[in-house]
Amino acid sequence: MDVKRRSFYGLLVNTLIANITTSFLWFALVFWVYLETRSVLAIALLGGSYMLLVAVMGVPFGTWIDHWRKKQVIVVATAVTAIAFAASLVFFLLVPTSQILSIGGPAFWVFGGLVLIGAVVESARGITLSTCVTLLVPEDERPNMNGLVGMVNGLGFAITSVFSGLAVGQLGMLPSIMIAVGLTFASLLHLLTVSIPEPEILHSDDVPKAVDFAGALQAVRAVPGLVGLILFATLNNLLGGAFMALMDPYGLTLVSVEVWGVMWGVLSFGFMIGSLWVAKKGLGAKPLRSLLLANVAMWLIAGLFTIRENIWLLAVGILIYMALIPVAEAAEQTVLQKVVPYEKQGRVFGLAQAVEVAAAPLSTFLIGPIAEFAIIPYMNTDAGRNQFGWLLGDGQARGIALVFVVTGLIGMALTLAAFASRSYRVLTLRYAEHESEGEPAGVEG
Repeated sequence: MDVKRRSFYGLLVNTLIANITTSFLWFALVFWVYLETRSVLAIALLGGSYMLLVAVMGVPFGTWIDHWRKKQVIVVATAVTAIAFAASLVFFLLVPTSQILSIGGPAFWVFGGLVLIGAVVESARGITLSTCVTLLVPEDERPNMNGLVGMVNGLGFAITSVFSGLAVGQLGMLPSIMIAVGLTFASLLHLLTVSIPEPEILHSDDVPKAVDFAGALQAVRAVPGLVGLILFATLNNLLGGAFMALMDPYGLTLVSVEVWGVMWGVLSFGFMIGSLWVAKKGLGAKPLRSLLLANVAMWLIAGLFTIRENIWLLAVGILIYMALIPVAEAAEQTVLQKVVPYEKQGRVFGLAQAVEVAAAPLSTFLIGPIAEFAIIPYMNTDAGRNQFGWLLGDGQARGIALVFVVTGLIGMALTLAAFASRSYRVLTLRYAEHESEGEPAGVEG
């Protein structure tokens, strides 16, 4: 095994450890807050805040990644996460639980903010890993390696889904925080043993500014059709904010937190099934086509898996949905790695993350209050049940189900329109041209 391949696999292992750590505490926080308060609004505030911070920091993180060596970025990001999580543990020990659970109060935001800082800084690792695929993997293997990245993300999600629910349900929040802190420092120690060969930091122009929005935007606009791809992903995430705000409240009306956590863990194997499929089969000659077909299927599922309040219907829908996510994500990553010069990929991945993710908090902050104070109460009235009962059946979470159905219909229409767009045709042609030209400038396979 050559040095680059060994480094890539070592980085994947460390990413798995880091993902387990970050997701474990994040899931634990969400489960704990909802179980203690039963507030959809609280979950919307937490989820929306996370996505908003990830969006705001996308370009600064991307510029940082282009400016520094990749190993340095990952070490610093992991160290900051460890410090933030440790601080959250100290705060939890010192402040009464009743104050922390006062939604919107100072203690709620300090404790949640510390966990958020750790989780958001960890997102810089995701951008860095995308650029490391270009740095360490030959171009003909990148779609497959993007599939492995998705598999690692899915495995981490599966593990933390199970153990976060079990930890909160059986142990409580304090032991959950302690576990997360211990795993974070273990991840940092392991990272110090991983090498990422990067002889030089490549720049096609001047050294990027501390926050190079202009350079990132210029790099995106330089690729015909790329703006359209990012816009499509942005609109998708705008609709996806509804799921962030409402999925956990929906599931926790059907089953206990322990069952919900274990269920997510089992169903997350769908993510790994999709990732393994990409790792073995690739994405074909037209990854953009694979991206849009995956989205058609995902939005169809989104409109159907809550039309009856049945845990098995929900489980099957989530399983198939999870299997399609890595196909869509690997397709977008593969296109960007091919058409964007390596020395600008940090900024482009960062800008794409910023723009795409920014949409989700908007819909999350919007749909949480609307669902809690308008849609859910209406669907619990005789008028609501009479108007939509033929479609959604009976149950206590029919208001949330109505949001999912409408979101799925809108998402399906958006994806079908994208197939007919000029951006789709132009970017598909651009990818084919780069396929014949070889590597992005400055990278050898």
